[in-house]
Amino acid sequence: MSATAKPASPAPDHHAQFLELLSVSLEQKAFIKLVLAKYVGEEPDLQKLIIKQLTVKDQPCLSFVYRYKTRDITKNFSLEDGVGAIAELLPASFKNAHLLSVTDEAQLEYSKKNKSSLFKSKPQQLREAPSAEHNREKNRFLDLTRPFLADLGVTNAKHELIPAMSRKWKQINKFIEVFSHALTTSPLKLDQPVRVADFGSGKGYLTFAIHDYLRNTLKAEGEVTGVELREDMVTLCNNAAARLDHPGLVFKCGDVRSVAPSELDVMIALHACDIATDYAIHTGIRSGASIIMCSPCCHKQIRLQIQSPVLLKPMLQYGLHLGQQAEMVTDSLRALFLEACGYETKVFEFISLEHTNKNKMILAVKRAEPVDPAQLLVKIQELKAFYSITEHCLETLLRADGYLA
Repeated sequence: MSATAKPASPAPDHHAQFLELLSVSLEQKAFIKLVLAKYVGEEPDLQKLIIKQLTVKDQPCLSFVYRYKTRDITKNFSLEDGVGAIAELLPASFKNAHLLSVTDEAQLEYSKKNKSSLFKSKPQQLREAPSAEHNREKNRFLDLTRPFLADLGVTNAKHELIPAMSRKWKQINKFIEVFSHALTTSPLKLDQPVRVADFGSGKGYLTFAIHDYLRNTLKAEGEVTGVELREDMVTLCNNAAARLDHPGLVFKCGDVRSVAPSELDVMIALHACDIATDYAIHTGIRSGASIIMCSPCCHKQIRLQIQSPVLLKPMLQYGLHLGQQAEMVTDSLRALFLEACGYETKVFEFISLEHTNKNKMILAVKRAEPVDPAQLLVKIQELKAFYSITEHCLETLLRADGYLA
């Protein structure tokens, strides 16, 4: 070694630095959340690990939520044991860690050869640390003590939330919150029966919830129909409705094409696949619904037709982007058709991607005064021409009924 040469600096220990940031955030009560991702272990269907701080029996702990493809498993650790477990999981089981605190944000990443990188940043404004109370209940539109929640397996016999159903519970409450806000801006009056149809009602979580909200919270007369293709689910839900004394709630076997009430006030269709969403929206419009709530799923019809403009082809050569474009174009056209039919329409994230990847909602509320659809129809045709779209199912159904002159 020459006299002027300097010894090489040791590689930074990003693993230790990250754990130190985690420990400091816990000590300063600034910890918000830690997410471990890019799982490389041997457990099938494990997607990520979400870690939050709780207080259980007056003791602080870390709650580990192991998120699998179809379920969650929750384990609680003391702070010391939890930090130790995280240290062992990185990078043996997870190659990415994202730490969020009141004052800092840090991301630890490992390459295939376990070379680490640590990125740190400061938030533009200070965040608020969440309460660590385990059973602290937020302002909810439904109460956990409602009997239907226990009957459908959301809560136990003591009306305590079953951990594996926490995502479903959040979804139910968010759905009722959205419905409640839509109701206040709609022309509906609660001194008359509110007629609701929920297409693709499944096990009936949301169907029971909206019926319960109308009858028990708003003291209105709710006439709610759940429509579901699976006969076993229809039987299960009808039995539960009778057992739990839910008058005005009924479930029927079929789909939006075979069971379509002539008059509706609220039309719901969550996760209706491809053009089933179009049929549901059409049913809502044709039935005079004041509120239409859709969460679309799949966008096959438009994706097969789209001819990407030359300028966009380099961007849309990737399958993921092509699918996102088809989704955006399909749902934008649906929203515009609803606007043309006299609805004020919003497209927004229904619930965080942390809880479900089917998180978009199209919400349409009938306007008090009709609008001239001429300019909207011109924009729709220009958009279709830009993407070389020849047919949109909802447009075909509406034109057949004379809604789009």
